Amino acid sequence: MKKKLHNLKEKYKGKKMAPAFNALHTFLYMPNETTHSGSHVRAADDLKRTMNTVIMALIPVLLFGIFNAGYQHYSAINGFPADFSLFEHFLTFDNFWIGAITVLPLVIVSYGVGLGIEFLFAVIKGHEVEEGYLVTGMLVPLIIPVDTPLWMLAVAVAFGVVIGKEVFGGTGMNILNPALTIRAFLFFAYPTWMSGDKVWVHQAVDLAGTPDAISGETVLGYLAANKGAEFSYSISDMFLGFIPGSVGETSTILILLGGLFLIFSKIASWRIMLSAVLGSLVMGFVFNMVVDAGWITETSKFYGLMSLDFWQHLIIGGLAFGIVYMATDPVTGAQTNRGKWIYGFFIGFISVMIRVFNPAYPEGVFLAILLMNVFAPTIDHYVIRGNVKRRLKRLKNATIFPKDTDNKAEELKAETV
Repeated sequence: MKKKLHNLKEKYKGKKMAPAFNALHTFLYMPNETTHSGSHVRAADDLKRTMNTVIMALIPVLLFGIFNAGYQHYSAINGFPADFSLFEHFLTFDNFWIGAITVLPLVIVSYGVGLGIEFLFAVIKGHEVEEGYLVTGMLVPLIIPVDTPLWMLAVAVAFGVVIGKEVFGGTGMNILNPALTIRAFLFFAYPTWMSGDKVWVHQAVDLAGTPDAISGETVLGYLAANKGAEFSYSISDMFLGFIPGSVGETSTILILLGGLFLIFSKIASWRIMLSAVLGSLVMGFVFNMVVDAGWITETSKFYGLMSLDFWQHLIIGGLAFGIVYMATDPVTGAQTNRGKWIYGFFIGFISVMIRVFNPAYPEGVFLAILLMNVFAPTIDHYVIRGNVKRRLKRLKNATIFPKDTDNKAEELKAETV
């Protein structure tokens, strides 16, 4: 098979369809080409391995989302079990089957449409197909409601890949996270399918668009409706993920493990993750202080989410998922170490702020990340300028050594004035 693919590469070398065959060969095998000029660092990793590592970190979240889709469906119909058992009520074949027939089509459409457009642009432009969409194609089904119509997803993926990525030059050139661009398109183009209390559980809305007896209100939706901080889900339910929500955003513990795996494999930045967590905690703590001071009463429409314990923001909604898998995108995030601290902090800070002040859609992490994607180059610019100024200042104050007979240091100082 490998020899046959090598022959195909030689046969179609220089022809229009060469990028398609090269992409297939690179997907199945390690690339057999090396750089021919310029300095470079030898390393065992490449773009394909990096993307596959992120996908490995997403697989547990995907599997949990499949089981949770079935669990939420049957629990909404039959009632939540009083004596919950993991193997009796959650890890069942019925739950897996319902989840599989609803979640896997989302994955297939996401990859089919996205990779199809990637191949099309590669053939038209005559460049190689990059592996960047391997992660995007997996992220998209995990950040949308389980019953999102497939045609809506297809339209959104086409928009996100073309407008959010290809128009900027493809993988590594985009300024916005493609997966979040797709999510933003769905939110603004089809808002009724992305919010409310009927869209998060399978078959909560029938084919005609009429809500049936199933209600899938999320914790965020409940609190945003100013129903107070008392709800039926326990802290353990929210941390483990047995709550309604987007396919892959509910299980905080699996997201945490995935984040540790990405940090250990040096794929994602721990600075961005930690600073984003700190930013969300700070904003949540500020809101708690406002409530404790009596400035916001129970009659206010903001009371529900403001009164929520500041640390609980991390275990509900998509904040944890966004911090681990979206904010750490190496292309659209900040590149400097100090810039990563600033970038991540504002993502967490703004996410909680949007949650509180936008009750119509109480999930702000994707908007916060997209906003900071735009400002990431500016943050890096000023961080670098600050570093240059500090080094020039140290140079001006540097001591001239006696052995500097050529006065090179003095001349250098004069040039920097």
